[in-house]
Amino acid sequence: MNTTRLSSMKTIYLDYAAATPLDKSVLEHMLPFLTEDFYNPNANYLKANQVKSKVNQARKDIAIILGSRSNEIIFTTGGTEGNNIAIKGVMENFPESNMLYAATEHDAVISPAKNYSHKEIKVSEKGILDLDDLKNKIDENTVLVSVMYVNNEIGVINKLKDVAEIINKVREDRAKNNNPLPLYLHSDASQAPNLLSLIVDRLGVDLMTLNGGKIYGPKQSGALYIRTGTKLKPIIEGGGQEDGIRSGTLNPANIIGFAESLKLANDLRKSEEKRLHNLTSNLIDKLLNNSKISLNGPTKNRAMNNINICIDGVDNETLIYKLDQKGIMVASGSACSASDQEPSHVLRAIGLSDEKSRESIRISIGRNTTKEDLEYFYETLMELI
Repeated sequence: MNTTRLSSMKTIYLDYAAATPLDKSVLEHMLPFLTEDFYNPNANYLKANQVKSKVNQARKDIAIILGSRSNEIIFTTGGTEGNNIAIKGVMENFPESNMLYAATEHDAVISPAKNYSHKEIKVSEKGILDLDDLKNKIDENTVLVSVMYVNNEIGVINKLKDVAEIINKVREDRAKNNNPLPLYLHSDASQAPNLLSLIVDRLGVDLMTLNGGKIYGPKQSGALYIRTGTKLKPIIEGGGQEDGIRSGTLNPANIIGFAESLKLANDLRKSEEKRLHNLTSNLIDKLLNNSKISLNGPTKNRAMNNINICIDGVDNETLIYKLDQKGIMVASGSACSASDQEPSHVLRAIGLSDEKSRESIRISIGRNTTKEDLEYFYETLMELI
């Protein structure tokens, strides 16, 4: 295909679970802190103090959306760092303990967890967390349970409140048995803010990871909610910023950008959920009319921006390439592991064979997706398969 045709070809982006474009209004809030207001917020002169005041306001804005205290928010460089701080921070503080995580977690949870004594919580063939398996695997030395809010590959919405109820019961039993070990609930909520409420007390979480790059904010931005009283050992040491939990010079531009993107996501959440529901429901219905196509994951309790399908007999790598040639961008799974050629561990966890995993693609939509975009995708897909 020549470059002239490429430049004039219609392009349809359907990989919003991997990355979202920076919202223009968010960029406008960031720009001053990249140029004239570049000061280190920890310096002692007036200009720096003014920047620090803006950072503190961003922290307060985030806390309002989470229903938390502002001092329970620390800024990070995104989901991977937030998950690592939460997991390593707890486990390094309780080195003789173990942790549990859902079999469908992101690699940014699974990889750090494997440094410690750990167990996987099983999921159903639809990706739903097995609560009985969770109950059976919590023992007297379990200190941390990590369950993501919304799965990035198959869109499962985990009922964190149900998990929190199990954990609270264990805490009560430990108190009766004089077991002083705490039990914390962590959730990677990177995919959630565009669609779901983040009120931490309703969810029952003690630690929650947020990622600006998934909510139309700047990449390498995010936050970690840490409930007061949760004991973490710092894993990044230095100048003692962020209450000593995450040392390093703060990035005011990214912090302000992240806070603005989270506020915008929260403001648009209900209207976007309805719009995306209409778009995805219509597309799923049409796709499943084809006998070669099946849906991976649940039909209910599913994020309305996610469609993960298996197409019988169609190699996903070849299909993704052909769709790209038609100007359509989709994914085979998590963008963080898409290049390693290994079948998705999420699809394996729900019982798909490696062959079926290699026949699966993920379509994830966002604010800029239109009905016409999805019609073009559907028509093109039908032609190709």
